[in-house]
Amino acid sequence: MTRSAIPFRKGHGTGNDFVLLPDPDGRLSVTPAAVAALCDRRRGLGADGVLVVTPTAAHPEVAEQAQRAAWFMDYRNADGSVAEMCGNGARVFVAHLLDEGLVEPGSFHIGTRGGARAVHVERRGGSVQVDMGPAALLADPVTVHPADGPAAGVARDALGVLMPNPHAVTWVADLTEAGHLLESPAVAPAHAYPNGANVEFVEVLGPDHLRMRVFERGVGETLSCGTGACAAAVATIRRSGGGPDGQRMRVDVPGGTVEVTWRADGHVELSGPAVLVARGTIDPDWWELHA
Repeated sequence: MTRSAIPFRKGHGTGNDFVLLPDPDGRLSVTPAAVAALCDRRRGLGADGVLVVTPTAAHPEVAEQAQRAAWFMDYRNADGSVAEMCGNGARVFVAHLLDEGLVEPGSFHIGTRGGARAVHVERRGGSVQVDMGPAALLADPVTVHPADGPAAGVARDALGVLMPNPHAVTWVADLTEAGHLLESPAVAPAHAYPNGANVEFVEVLGPDHLRMRVFERGVGETLSCGTGACAAAVATIRRSGGGPDGQRMRVDVPGGTVEVTWRADGHVELSGPAVLVARGTIDPDWWELHA
């Protein structure tokens, strides 16, 4: 039996939108089918992903993070698959915690499958800064093959970056070269990405300014991708011969703008807005049908 009503929140970070499911007791069973149904933009609430808000100590997968992070961001892609981290989702998750009085403004940690992540926010409604952890660059040469558009099927040199989500970053003179992004670009070698990859097409506008489009695994093209923005900034700095030295980059995405800093300690910081849009309840009969 489920509860008489399943509460939810809806929010977005630079257009990357999420359904949040509060689960304060750690008892809500959220299946891949339920996630896919919720994210359906015609038959569900519509979103790029689902964030289950649950006590870290109640989730065996991340219980060891509970001493530092009271709340776990259990993130699922729109197709129901799990992901290690979500930068835009983390900011929306923090905005929800603040709005519900579960944390106070300042610095604290949240639990994620990529590890406990430090966050900082000065006030409710303000920009949220997330320590996304260290960036790891893949040793293998990587190529990206757009599925359509002017460069369809052509191998483009790319850099592989783990944030910790897997990314393949390639550069274009104009973002139209990415094509329509209705299908996932092919990425090689396949063994470098056993669980698939997010693919970023990056246009360099200046030494500290990028523009980007992204195809997210399990979702499709999104208006923004936080880990993708981090991967794009890190790969671009590395491509130009730089490294982690505190350089701050502006990254424009179709849904807005975020800022990325590759710190001297190798960690990557992501800063940007988070907007809570709505709250409500999910019909229990609908939930039981799709659970």
